[in-house]
Amino acid sequence: MFMADFDIGQIGKLIQIAMAPAFLLLATGNILQMFANRLARVVDRERVQMAEFHRTQGDAHVRVVNELRMLDRRADIVNKAILMGTLSAITVGMVIASIFVLSLTGYRFGQIVAGGFILAMVFLISGLVLFVLEIRMAMHTIRIEERLLRLDEE
Repeated sequence: MFMADFDIGQIGKLIQIAMAPAFLLLATGNILQMFANRLARVVDRERVQMAEFHRTQGDAHVRVVNELRMLDRRADIVNKAILMGTLSAITVGMVIASIFVLSLTGYRFGQIVAGGFILAMVFLISGLVLFVLEIRMAMHTIRIEERLLRLDEE
């Protein structure tokens, strides 16, 4: 079946089939925005610490260097999460395109679409796991000393 053989109802059905991946694409875009915001916060903190690097000495300088190392690792992890999210979005876009191209050329597309969807989910899940890892690293670095949480010294 070629494009000339399609009527408006069949094209409408293809559009309906493509809607679920299109919503996934929208959600992935929102997740990428969240990743980008997180990266911006890490970069902002790196800039603050870079300024402190030149003003500190001794133990304070060691703390700044250690935080800069942690921030560098966190930025790397968020960058990898962004890569995974972007690969997921690209894969979803390819799934949507393949639904139309393969349908219009008469090929059966179930396995290709399913494989693409699975690949997109693997990329997205990988990005989210990396994001959780980065958040855990951030929480580890901002542990508040127990003595600061007490109202009075006992």
